[in-house]
Amino acid sequence: MPSSITWGVLLLAGLCYLVPCSLADGDAVQDTHASEHDHDHDHDHHEELACHKMAPNLADFAFSMYRQVAHESNTTNIFFSPVSIATAFAMLSLGTKGDTHSQILEGLGFNLSQRAESEVHQGFQQLLRTLNQPASQLQLTTGNGLFINESVKLLNTFLEDVKNLYHSEAFSVNFRNSEEAKKRINEYVEKGTQGTIVDLVQELNEDTVFALVNYIFFKGKWEKPFEPELTVEEDFHVDEHTTVKVPMMSRMGMFDVHYCDKLASWVLIMEYVGNATAIFILPDEGKMQQLEAMLSRDVLAKSLEKRHTRSANVHLPKLSISGTYDLKSLLSKMGITKVFTYEADLSGITEKGHLTLSQVSMALAAVGQTVSQCVWGTKGHKRPCRLRSLTSAAGSTETGMRAVTMEEVAPRASGILGTLRALCH
Repeated sequence: MPSSITWGVLLLAGLCYLVPCSLADGDAVQDTHASEHDHDHDHDHHEELACHKMAPNLADFAFSMYRQVAHESNTTNIFFSPVSIATAFAMLSLGTKGDTHSQILEGLGFNLSQRAESEVHQGFQQLLRTLNQPASQLQLTTGNGLFINESVKLLNTFLEDVKNLYHSEAFSVNFRNSEEAKKRINEYVEKGTQGTIVDLVQELNEDTVFALVNYIFFKGKWEKPFEPELTVEEDFHVDEHTTVKVPMMSRMGMFDVHYCDKLASWVLIMEYVGNATAIFILPDEGKMQQLEAMLSRDVLAKSLEKRHTRSANVHLPKLSISGTYDLKSLLSKMGITKVFTYEADLSGITEKGHLTLSQVSMALAAVGQTVSQCVWGTKGHKRPCRLRSLTSAAGSTETGMRAVTMEEVAPRASGILGTLRALCH
């Protein structure tokens, strides 16, 4: 290998957040009314916490979704947050029954014949508690909001479960006044993401009765930041036929970088100040499809066992990446179908009326020189007797990271924050 590597291609960035047991466990886990969905399993504390146990499931879900998106978008950038999608739908499952219920949890990668459902929800509870733990070096915040039409009464069991397990808030709004309802939702998300996601909801029908909003926000500093004065304009190859000039950050020094034969790629690992790590994967020329076909939790974990420090000249573009996805189409191909149809059983949310689901997700991130910041937003609407096609919600940042996967590469790693593919040559 040459003593210098120029990183002109960014495929994947991974955020690995290590979870101390004391933080994830917190005080005694709150009692909930989710017993309707529970198996008859013991809820005693185990040596391995529920959030640690489900880390492989979340990682597998993230890579599975990534491969599906990559297959459908092989010439475009990819950016989404698996943990936001998984959290939103796991929370939604608390109000579902029958096939609708089992499809959601199994589609997220959980085998309910081998794991109590209570443990799944407890895992998300611990993960969210940890991610939202105040820290001086890293800012990482997630939120789930329920916006309920003032004419609809939700079941107390559902409200208590989503509050206790998913740290969710419920707000009564008048959806007939769509402008005021949009304002309430957008103010909630903008406040939770420190002003980086604005106007998440741009259109809102008057027949909406229940809106589910989820966001995630991350901001951190590199242990070894890029110097702003070294940023210069260089060529960025969008595809084989398109080249644009972009500001390119660069730094020469000792980096944690190694070659992975199975992925036919170089793997660069960069640390944040605090307990987080970004992972970049650069495939050999013409090996993008091989990389995406082979990339998995096990392959990446084994690759990271070969970590090696060497001299490198790293070039990273200051990217602005966005992505909008039809989750109905995407998740349906992953086995989650009924929740998007008139056959959806959401009777655990309210006793009266028939609810159907429309789900939306969009995200935008940028690479900063001194800080790294990412936000994702998702929203879902429940409407009576009507199912709408998926549209787009928005997330935005001023400076950001390149940003994505998380899996169990360390004993206490948990949670997938997001995935991104930037195509350049």
